[in-house]
Amino acid sequence: MYGLTLRRVVGTSALLRDFLMIDCGISRKMLAQVKQAGLILVNGEPKTVRYTVSVGDEVTVHFPSEQPSETMVRSSRPLTVLYEDEWMLAVDKPAGIATIPSRLHPIDTLANAVLGYYQAIQLDSAIHVINRLDRDTSGVVLFAKYAYVHHRFSELQKQGGLTRTYTALIEGEIEPQTIDAPIGRAEHSIMERVVTPDGQRAVTHVRQTVSHGDVSALTIQLETGRTHQIRVHLRHLGYPLIGDTMYGGNTRLPRHALHSLDATFHHPLTDELLTVTAPIPEDFRQLLI
Repeated sequence: MYGLTLRRVVGTSALLRDFLMIDCGISRKMLAQVKQAGLILVNGEPKTVRYTVSVGDEVTVHFPSEQPSETMVRSSRPLTVLYEDEWMLAVDKPAGIATIPSRLHPIDTLANAVLGYYQAIQLDSAIHVINRLDRDTSGVVLFAKYAYVHHRFSELQKQGGLTRTYTALIEGEIEPQTIDAPIGRAEHSIMERVVTPDGQRAVTHVRQTVSHGDVSALTIQLETGRTHQIRVHLRHLGYPLIGDTMYGGNTRLPRHALHSLDATFHHPLTDELLTVTAPIPEDFRQLLI
């Protein structure tokens, strides 16, 4: 029983191993798994990775089947699917649920709901989260349906090929700007982060600000992805997110006002340029009236 099937046509003669790793982006670890429990065909015939492929050969890789963790519970929580194809899934995460299970939130997370969705569509696969959001952040979360696709997205992220835009609400007004301030863990907390000279480099771009009375809606893009980065940087400026009580925000909203608005990327398997967008949530709209 196999999982994902990948088909590619050879453009330059090479060892099959090199073609799979360089042209197809299969990691060394993943290739070892394919050799052990999958199947590699060239023009329909099984071949070892030492075989030399020629221009025009069709290479087919059957990856081993994947199974979710035995301890992971399937949830019947409904999902809002923003985009789906045979390789990936994008959903609109509501505020108030964790992205993945943890000791504090073991069962009713977005990942549990995705696992339940996979069962409903009869997809046997593990959970591969491409981007995570804090529990109270809403918006776009991407899932890879297979480990190979997750690996390709990870490589894409390292190259800056996945751009995410956020909407954040604050009281008052600030100008569009770039915040370049290192972030590290606060001494008194395992969760809270602070701007500190010995922290990791963190860069936040405030691209646009639009005022709605005493509330401003900020359009933000991240150059780096540190824990709580937007929340910490806005507190550092003196304008914490509305509702972000950890970082000094007021309580006009029962959660911090941060929404993952969209994700733009070249699909790692089709190379199609995609933008997946999650609509502004209703609690934001109420503050922007």
